[in-house]
Formats: sequence, structure tokens, C-alpha cells
Amino acid sequence: MLRARLPQRKTVSCTVCLQLALVAIALGGVAVRIALAQSAAEIAKLHSRFENPPDDSRIMMRWWWFGPAVTKHEITRELEEMKAAGIGGVEIANLYALALDDPSTGFLNTPFLSPEHLEALRFAAQEARRLGLRVDVTLGSGWPFGGPEIPVSEAAGKLRVEALTVSPGATEVQAPFVDAGERMLAAFLVPGAGLARDATEAEQIALPKTDWFKIHASPDVRTLICFLSSRSGMMVKRPSIGAAGFVLDHYDRAATEAHLHAVGDRLLSAFGDQPPYAVFSDSLEDYGSNWSPELLAEFQRRRGYDLRPHLMALMKDVGPETEAVRHDWGQTLTEMADDRFLAPMHAWAAEHHTLLRSQTYGFPPVTLSSNRLADLPEGEGKATFEMWREFSDTRWAASAGHLFHRPVISSETWTWLHSPAFRATPLDMKAEADLHFLQGINQLVGHGWPYSPPQAGEPGWRMYAAAALNAHNPWFPVMPDLTRYLQRVSFALRQGQPVNDVALLLPNDDVWASFSVGLQKRASPTSAGGFDESGSNVSIDESMDRFLGKQVIAQVLDAGFNPDFIDADAIDSVGIPYRVLILPGVDRLPVATYEKILDFARRGGIVIATRRLPATAPGLMHAEADSARLRELSQTLFHGGIATAHFVLDETALRDELASWAHPDLALSPRTPEIGFIHRKLAEGDLYFVANTSNLSRHVQARFRDAAGHAEVWDAFSGEVSGLPDSKDVEFDLAPYESQLIFFSDEAMAAAPPVHPRERVVADLSRQWNVVFGETGISVAMDRLSSWSDALQTQFYSGLATYQKSFELPQGELEPSAKLFLDFGAGTSEVLPSPPGEHNMKAYLEAPVREAAQVFVNGKLAGVVWHPPYRVDVTQFVHPGANELRIIVGNTAINALAGEPQPDYRLLWDRYGKLFEPQDMQNLHPLPSGMLGPVKLIESEPLRHELNR
Repeated sequence: MLRARLPQRKTVSCTVCLQLALVAIALGGVAVRIALAQSAAEIAKLHSRFENPPDDSRIMMRWWWFGPAVTKHEITRELEEMKAAGIGGVEIANLYALALDDPSTGFLNTPFLSPEHLEALRFAAQEARRLGLRVDVTLGSGWPFGGPEIPVSEAAGKLRVEALTVSPGATEVQAPFVDAGERMLAAFLVPGAGLARDATEAEQIALPKTDWFKIHASPDVRTLICFLSSRSGMMVKRPSIGAAGFVLDHYDRAATEAHLHAVGDRLLSAFGDQPPYAVFSDSLEDYGSNWSPELLAEFQRRRGYDLRPHLMALMKDVGPETEAVRHDWGQTLTEMADDRFLAPMHAWAAEHHTLLRSQTYGFPPVTLSSNRLADLPEGEGKATFEMWREFSDTRWAASAGHLFHRPVISSETWTWLHSPAFRATPLDMKAEADLHFLQGINQLVGHGWPYSPPQAGEPGWRMYAAAALNAHNPWFPVMPDLTRYLQRVSFALRQGQPVNDVALLLPNDDVWASFSVGLQKRASPTSAGGFDESGSNVSIDESMDRFLGKQVIAQVLDAGFNPDFIDADAIDSVGIPYRVLILPGVDRLPVATYEKILDFARRGGIVIATRRLPATAPGLMHAEADSARLRELSQTLFHGGIATAHFVLDETALRDELASWAHPDLALSPRTPEIGFIHRKLAEGDLYFVANTSNLSRHVQARFRDAAGHAEVWDAFSGEVSGLPDSKDVEFDLAPYESQLIFFSDEAMAAAPPVHPRERVVADLSRQWNVVFGETGISVAMDRLSSWSDALQTQFYSGLATYQKSFELPQGELEPSAKLFLDFGAGTSEVLPSPPGEHNMKAYLEAPVREAAQVFVNGKLAGVVWHPPYRVDVTQFVHPGANELRIIVGNTAINALAGEPQPDYRLLWDRYGKLFEPQDMQNLHPLPSGMLGPVKLIESEPLRHELNR
């Protein structure tokens, strides 16, 4: 019966289906129209927010308080200057004094955490809130954390190693002096003088009950190696008055909590019931800190064996177990730093209703995954223009943010920019900021803004080794234009999710296995001598260059991908959220992690090993069985028929191989390594940030993998959005250090402007300018434009100069559809240093305007000039007949500094100790300044067929 009724049901069903299908089509069309309307509305909202982004995407400044010696009036004035300049907040950092107390002027330094200092901090927080500025505060003074609250028993720890010569026939040896905070751990006799011979014959002996070791006699010279739990003796660097003291032991929870309560609680008391947005922990620079009194007990608990008999392995090769023991020691240091320093800080911040912003790298050996204990991960840049193509703490922090879902990732920016202080220009700042953006940063913290009282004169106080980016720079009037650019890019790079297809596995286990300690150098005649603790190496990130090499990151970038870093702990906790995982020369790897990588490949993930395959167990326990399992996994993964697993012996071939196994995110023709990109996936489309990091113009054709039906250019300087005629193949003509934001969607929102302009020179304005130099009374008639430093009366002038001239524009001279630009020339590229060296991060371009200008046409501000292309659209301001040009140019403060005697800090250093020394002061000499020409009025006219569209 069922079969009999089937045909009838089928007929009825088809009729109903047809009706339902027609209804579905109609409803589907409505749904599509609704979806398109919603998408269009969201994109329009996105455009509006890009034009006027929220304040929380503004740059911040590290605000140095020297002394501290601050006044309420100056606090208000400087905060208002920052607000007007487009800066969104401050991180208050207290440093060393820059001047002595002076009763004759009333100048006074106030001790750190004194009632006067806390009142100043309270007032600054109040004024910042009034102005709508964010306030962070560093949890201490100087760096690393520590101070007078830290006794020697909680000071930074160190394994002290003493080598004592044992004469032939000796039966006792005097033990080394054990100071406060120290404890003898173990001693070993080694044949021969010093450590020239193999340490595999080391014999552990009993610790002395008195001040003398009892040993058996021998006819040969021997060496007694003594290991002591000691203190590094490191003092807080650059502390304020009243903040000097030992650096705390980062492996000791009691030391951490002592600092948090003695310093942190006092600092936050100044904020009352409105805590700072975040508290800040600077980069970990606890140099030489490789031990703590509780390490032996923690090692036993975490690693499962006693380290004491193996201590010789930390200093010398003792055979096959050497690297395994060093690995276990390094891993234990990392875990103790996480558990006893970072975790308590994070918990303390949460208890006080604030966030922890942390530069989680350096010494002690914290890892990328240690950033899970920070609310706001932060990096910082190397002082070279190649930093984005090498390992950097900036990409380290960005990767951690992506892995642990921290959407706002900051970086300390401009730290070593164009030294000495006041040498940096706005173009230098943009050039470096773009390098941070290319690594995934979306919050810039400028390094920095020196507080400077009126008594300091011009250009005022500055930190010893950093850019000074305050209003004492003559070019400062263009700062709002620069900060608006940085704000818009920061906002854009917070939208959606990062698209980083490739992860590089950081070889933490190999790095731990490379750790070592050195001997304490002594002047004692019984010392074996010749060794120094400088041989100690206990940093993960500072070792990465040696392990990753200079090839792999650049190869991934050149293949058309943006890489993140990942480590084994992250894989174990969050998996592998990438399309490609690269194992760059990795040897040691936990078995459990490698099994997850094998599973990733079996599920279609691409796994690439370079140079060698993992084969060695990370630690000492179960080493033989684990190593065998690792080799088995390598065989299965790379020789077991898994199509997505590949081995690349020569990393120089990685670029082409990677591009053949995965579809590049961005392909450039011709290949141009100097152009980088970042990709964000939004609900409304795909956003790319593309930057030319070089000092040469670049013309390329770009093919974007995630292009859509329509493409737009988002101008980060103006906030304007315009369409592109072709969304598949985009042509870029990028000026030196120029960048672009490209947005792809299936919704056409912005029309494409006319293209292929024809240009002609309407007027050459390079001659006959009248120039007035600020309030000096100096006025110069320049027949030809030249640098201020070329003339004796202005070579040491730093400040603003006003250029004026008039010109005639004949009636009917211009096409109605044309645009007019005031063009200052392209500038000249400088020769890049090779090798790059240090402290030379800058824009290598001799600009035609040194360093920034405001352009007024007929009394109205037409625009500013400080970056390529050096031109201003004056179409709306120029009219037929007579026109007046007024251009205000500001240079750097270097020229004035070069013509003045430098401060003599002798008495200051006598009073407080030599806590700083100004950097690179040998580079003080007058620099080219002003408008250097040529200056031309350019007519740009669209082609006829563009006008007839």
C-alpha cells in the first residue's frame, strides 16, 4: 500500500515543492537584500569609525619623571600639550635626578614614594582623567623591580662558582668566604689546574664542617670547584632618589610580594578608588640571575631528581647528560619565574582592579607562553631597520597576543630612534612605527616624553638613551598629523582577527639545553683564574637569533605569508591554530607535543622541518625511551606517506617550497622584500596594511589571496576612503616609507577616483623667499633656497622659521577639473649602512623639507609636509590673480644643542652616583634645516576618458 500511494504523494510533493521553491526564492531575495543592506550599513559604520577612531587607539607616551621633581603646574601643562598633540595617555616612569636641589630657586627633588611624590601622582591621575587620557604606572622606579625594601636574602639570585687550586700533596683547602645571603651547595675535585681537562672525572666531596675542606692527598695538581647559592649583587638601574636597592629575586614569591606591598600598594594608594588603567612591568633585565635558594627543592619536585650531583654539568661538559641537565635547569628557572613572579603580579593587579601590561622577555628565561600571565603583552623593537625580518620581541609579544586572545598588543616604540635625544624626526617615527605594525602591534607606547621644568631651558631634560618626543622639538606642530595617522592604523589593525597562516615553533627546549654558568673571577692567589660569570647565558629570547638563524623568518615573509611564533607550551594549551607549522632546526621536543604535531598533519595541517628532524629527548629523565619515540615520530611524520609533511634541508629554498605548498596571502610582482603586509579578517571583508620599509620608491603589482568583488583604499592621513578600479590585481606606486590600507568586500561603497593623472608645472616657486627666524630678529631674503646651517648667523638655530612669498596665477590658466599641488620635491635616498650596527634606526632619506612644515595659502592652513610624497593639495585655496604663501618650517633641536655647552653632571654624580651617561653626544653637529627646494606648483589633470565615465 505504501508503494501504491508513492506516485500520488510524489505528484503532490512536487507541486508543493514548486510553490515552496518560489516562496523560498522570493524570501531568499529579500534575505539577500537585507544581508547586503546590513553589510553596507556595517561598512559605512566602519568607514565613519576609521575617519574618527576611538581615543583608546591613540598612541601613548612613557612620561619620565626625573628625580622625581615635578610641579602641579607643569604636570597640567604637559598633559594638555599631549592631549592637543593627539596622544591618548601616559605611562608614568620615575627615574634618576637630573638636577641638584637648589634653595635659591626652590627646585626640589622629592624621594620616591614620599607623601609629596604620591600627591604629585594623585594630581597627575586626576588631571589625566579630566582630559580623557589613559594613565598607566610602572610598578617601581628604574628597572628591574627592586629597591630598599629588598633585603639581601630576597635579592636577585645567582649560582656562584669558585675554582680553587689544590697543591700536590694537600689534604685540606680553605673554603671560599660565604657572605650574607649565600649558602654552600656542593664541591667537586677535578684533576689538573683550572678546567683545562675534561670534567667527566669530577669527584663530589663532602661539604666542610669548618672553614676548611678535608681531601685525600694526591701527587698531582687538582682544582676544587665550589658551588654556592649566592646573589648577583645587581642594583636597580636608573632609580629615583630613595629607590636605590637590590633587584629582587624573580624566582622568589616572597620577594615579589614584598615589592608589590611596599611599592605597588603605595603607588596605587595615590589613585584612590580609580586605579590606573594598567600597571607596567618593563623588560626583564635581571642579568646573571640563574639561581634561587629554593631551586634545588623545586628542581627535585618538578624534574624528579636531585640536581646537586649534576651541578658540574651547568658549567662544563661532563658527558652525554650535559645538555639534558642544563635543559632541566633552564626549564625549572622558567617555571619558577612564571609561578613566583609573573603569576603573583597578575593576581595582585586583578585584586587592585587594574590590568598587567608586561614586557615578558629577557632575564630570567621567561617564554612566549609566559605571556599568558599578562593582560596586555608588550614588545619592543631592535634598533635596526631590518627588525621586522628577524626575530624580535615585538613579534614575540604579537604572537602571544594572537595565541592567548589578547586583542590589544602594544610595543615600546622609538627607544633607540636616531640617537642622540632630539635627533628623531616625524618621518623617523613613522618609519619605525610601520615596522611595529607589520609585526602585529596595534598600540604604540612612545619612548618617550621627558618631563622638563622651565628651569631646564631649551630643549630641556631628556633621558640618557632614548628619543625625546615632546613639545621642545621645533617640528612638534605636525605631531597631531603624525599621531592621527598612527591612531587610524592602530584602530584598523584591531578590527577582526589576525590572518597569520604560518607559525614558527620556537626551539625553547634546545635553548634551555644551551644554558650555562661561568666561574666567578677572583683576585685571590689561590684562584684558578681566567673565568668570569659573563659566560652565563639564561635568556630564551636573546638566544633565538642563534637558533633560528637569519633565514627562516625572511623566507616566510618573502613567500607571501606573515608568521607568528609558537612554542611547545602553547601547542599543549591552545593547539595549532595555523595552516602551516615550521620546525626551524628543532632537535629537542616533548613527546606529547610532537604527537599533537603529528595529529595536526594527519588532519591536513602543513608541517615543515628545516635543517634536521627532531630526535633528542628534552630532559634527563626517560631520555633514552623519549628519544627513541621522537625518532619514531619523525619517521612517521616525514617518511610515512603524510602528504602535508615536508623536510627542507636548505632554508634558502624555503620561500619557493612554502609558496608551492600553501597559497600565498600576498604575491608581489616583482618580488620586493622591502614591502611588508599585515592581514586582518573582518566580518565585513578583509583588510590589509601594506608598507614600503625602504628609502626608495617601489612600483609593484599585488595579488591578494582574499580579494573580493570590490577594493578600497583607506587613507590613514585624511581618513578618506576611495575605491580601486581593480580588486584582483592592485598596482602600488609606493614612495619611500609610504604605507596603504586596502579593504576588500563584496559591497561597493566608495567610488574609484580618476586615475593616470597628467601633470605639468604651473609655476616654479623655488626663488625669492623672505625668511624670518622665530623671534630672533633675523630676517633673510633667500634668492635660492638653502639650509639654515649653511649661514653663520643661523647654523645653530633650532626653532621655527616663516617663509613668505607671493605669486600670480593668470585667469583661465587651469583646467576646471584639475587639482593643484604645492610640491617640495622627492628628496634623496641615503646609502644604507652595512652592517646595520646599533642605534641607527631612522628614515634614510634626505628630505626636501627639514623637518616639517605647515603650509598656509592666502591665510588658510592647506596642510602639513613631513613625509613622502612631499606635496600639499592647494586646489581649494589658490585663486586666479595674486596669492600669498606662508610656510612655517621647524627643524630639530640638534642645531641649538650643537652650539651650546653640554651640562656638567659632575656634582650630580658626586651626590647620587653615576646613574646615567648621555648617549651618542659625539653626533652633535648642525644639521640641514629648512626648505631646501625645489618648490613647484603642479597641475594634475585626469585623462579625458576618465572624465567621460
